[in-house]
Amino acid sequence: MKAIRLSLLVTVVLTACASATTAPPPAPAPTAVPPAETTKLLPEEPAPFDTSEWRTDFKRHTVPFDEILSGGPPKDGIPAIDEPTFIAPGAASDWLKDNEPVILFENQDDVRAYPLQILIWHEIVNDTVAGLPVAITFCPLCNSSIVFDRTVAGAPTTFGTTGKLHYSDLVMYDRASESWWQQMTGQAIVGDRVGTALAFLPSQVISFGDFKVRFPDGKILSRETGYTRSYGVNPYARYDAPDNIPFLYQGPATPSKLRPVDRVVTLALGDRAMAYPYPVLAEKRVVNDTVAGQAIVVFWKGGTASALDTRAMAAGRDIGTTGVFSRNANGRTLTFVADGDKIRDSETGTQWDILGYGIQGPLAGRRLQPIVHGDYFWFAWAAFRPDSQVYGIK
Repeated sequence: MKAIRLSLLVTVVLTACASATTAPPPAPAPTAVPPAETTKLLPEEPAPFDTSEWRTDFKRHTVPFDEILSGGPPKDGIPAIDEPTFIAPGAASDWLKDNEPVILFENQDDVRAYPLQILIWHEIVNDTVAGLPVAITFCPLCNSSIVFDRTVAGAPTTFGTTGKLHYSDLVMYDRASESWWQQMTGQAIVGDRVGTALAFLPSQVISFGDFKVRFPDGKILSRETGYTRSYGVNPYARYDAPDNIPFLYQGPATPSKLRPVDRVVTLALGDRAMAYPYPVLAEKRVVNDTVAGQAIVVFWKGGTASALDTRAMAAGRDIGTTGVFSRNANGRTLTFVADGDKIRDSETGTQWDILGYGIQGPLAGRRLQPIVHGDYFWFAWAAFRPDSQVYGIK
């Protein structure tokens, strides 16, 4: 059955690619998640794939070419969105259900949501938010949504899809140098830009319902993308089934602490990498922790559908949503507790929402500082951060 499911997945992907309130504080300084792999150049070797359509230096690479596999589609076969248009939450409600997942990104007072029902067909949106050039990226095979500053070598560029995978993860390319970049690490792995890393920016995957409650004047990526796709349909149906085997994954053996496609909240601070399993978070709802000397908190809230479960994305099972924030606020370190369906801090009794906003109590109107984190499949995070500790598991 697994083999049949993977065969169907390849067919679906190839077919799809053939068809054309309180203002948030400024985003924290960009933080790169330290990669596990080295940036040391490997010896020159002939590429086992056609390089004639590329104009970058394939002599420069940090990943063995035999680890870079074709995902099926060719270069730009999964087309990035380069001219995104946006609509109001009210207009999006005609086709976007409250439980559907969106990527939240905000810069200054410009707040935007990018529905995964669109990103699953395009994987990259090149956008500019309050003057900041960003790449909104989503790799369905790793369940990895990451936002980057798309400034490279002092100048903004745009990104496209190579059609290649490394450890089942999206390999992007920048259109200025056509170097290849690993999405999970933000590093250039092939070409002229090898040794360069993109800056990660704080983002969050939340439900559309939570977005429009907090940001009724926010912007929603429109379905008017210039392409005809089955938006709202998940082409990777049942991909996150507990017993599923990751597609085209030929990386290190996944540590057996968790199943390969178990979801984890991840973060890397200093020399520490952490993974917080979703089942643990769903049970506790709040985890206070200290990582590399930094006091952090992980929130969990129900009500967000999996983008990779049923064919109709809005019918996906409830996996919830998460947020990771600094516990330092108003000159003190707070300790958070779950109080029924609410989250409060023990020091002031303020109630907080999943976006880190104080909504009732002495700190109402304040916001916790977001911390760069990921919501990934365990196999993907473990492949790039094999040194990661798993919260709740020795």
